[in-house]
Amino acid sequence: MKGVAIKDLGKFDGQEITLQGWLYNKRGKGKLIFLILRDGTGYVQCVAFKNDMSEEAFADAKSLSQEASVEIVGKVRADDRAPGGYEINVTDLKIVQNPTEQYPLAIADNVPNIDKLLDIRHLWMRSKKPAAILKIRHEILQALRTYLYENEYTCVDSPMFQPTAAEGTSTLFEIPYFDLGNAYMSQSGQLYVEAPCHVFKKVYTFGPCFRAEKSYTRRHLTEFWMLEPEIAFADINDVMDSAEGLISYTVKHVLEKCGKELEILERDKSILEKIVAPFPRISYQDACEQIIAKRKELLESDQEELREIGKNAMSEPGDDFGAADETVLGLIYDKPVMVHSYPWKIKAFYMKRTPENHELAACVDVIAPEGFGEIVGGSEREDNIEQLFENMKLHNLPTEPYEWYLDLRRFGSVPHGGYGLGLERFIAWVTGTHHIRECSPFPRTIKRLNP
Repeated sequence: MKGVAIKDLGKFDGQEITLQGWLYNKRGKGKLIFLILRDGTGYVQCVAFKNDMSEEAFADAKSLSQEASVEIVGKVRADDRAPGGYEINVTDLKIVQNPTEQYPLAIADNVPNIDKLLDIRHLWMRSKKPAAILKIRHEILQALRTYLYENEYTCVDSPMFQPTAAEGTSTLFEIPYFDLGNAYMSQSGQLYVEAPCHVFKKVYTFGPCFRAEKSYTRRHLTEFWMLEPEIAFADINDVMDSAEGLISYTVKHVLEKCGKELEILERDKSILEKIVAPFPRISYQDACEQIIAKRKELLESDQEELREIGKNAMSEPGDDFGAADETVLGLIYDKPVMVHSYPWKIKAFYMKRTPENHELAACVDVIAPEGFGEIVGGSEREDNIEQLFENMKLHNLPTEPYEWYLDLRRFGSVPHGGYGLGLERFIAWVTGTHHIRECSPFPRTIKRLNP
C-alpha cells in the first residue's frame, strides 16, 4: 500500500492511512508509546496504545531504536497541540529495519564539533537543521532555473575537464589525460559558455567547479557549484540587471516555499523580505571610501569582534577586496550591494575596460549583507580581438590554448557579458549559515575528502 506523506495528513482527517518513515524520537512506557516519525516532508506524533494494536505490533513499537524504518497504519486525528496540527492513532506497525547499534547522533543536534558531524555527514543530514538547509538548497536550485527559463535563457553544459585555466593557474587541479598531456578540473564554465552565447544570445551553465587554493576560511570549498549566465549584445548594466533580478526572484521564492525550514534555522525572515530590487550600485572607489570610513568606526567599537573586522579591513584603496572588506560593506547595507568599476589590473584578462577610463574594468561584484561576502562576480567581456591579445600578453598567457576562444572574436564578435553565482555562498547567506561547509551535501575542503 502506498504511504501518505506527512505534509498531506490534513487531507485524510478521520481516515485510516499508511505512513512510511523513520523514527525520530520515542517516549512513553506501559500501555502508551509516543512515536515521532519523519518522512522527508515533515514530522508527526504517532500514538501507539496497547489496546488498539496486536500484542506483536505493540511489542515492535516498544522495541524501536532511533532511525528505525517503519510502516505504520493508523487513523489521522486533528490536534492543535501536535506539530503540523495532526497526529496518528496507530492500529498496526511493521518494522522495515530496526538498528541494533546506538545511533551516533543526539536528537537535539547538539554535538559541538562540526568536524565530527561532517565525518558522519551521511547520518547528520537526517537531523532537522541540516535537512532544512538541504531543502532550501533544493528550492534555490529550482528558483534559479525557473527564473532563467522564464527569461528565455538556454542551458548549455560546460566540460569538467579543461585544457587551460579560466582564472589563476595557481588554483588548478592537474590530471594526466591519456596521451594528450595534462588536463585541469574546471574552475569555471564561463569561457565555454561564451560560445553558445553567440548561438542563443542568452545562455547559462550550471555545474561543479574546483579550486585548488589552500584556503581554510569559512567561505571556501574545494568543490562547489556555480551558475554562470552569459548574455550577447549586453553591457555591464545588463549584467547587473540580470543578477539583480535573479537574486531577488530566488529570495522571494524561498520565503514563499521554505517558511518552515527558515523557522527551524531561526532565520530572521524580515531580513530576507528586504531583498527586493533595486540594489544599491556603487563604484569600487566609492566602496573603498565607505569601507575606510566604516573601518575607523569599527576600530572604536566596544565589541572585540567588530574591532577585529576593522583591523583586517583596508586602510587605503588599490587591492581587490578581502573577506574583511566585504564584511564591512555588508554591515553598511541591508541588501546586496553591487560594486562596479574595479581597477582593471587586479581583474581577469577577459574583462573589458570601461569606455570612460581604461584603467577600470567593466565588472561587478555583488556583496551580500550581514557579512556573507561576495555571492556574484561578473563583467562585460573583451570582444575586440586585438585588445584581448594585448590583455593576454599582460597576463603572460600563451595564445595557442585559447585559439578556440579567440575564434569567438574573429567570427561575429559582439558586446557580451555574464556573471557567476556561487551556489553554496548564496545558500549560506539565505539560510544565515555561518560556515559554507554546511551548505553542501558532502563538502570537500583542503582537509576533507570523506564521506
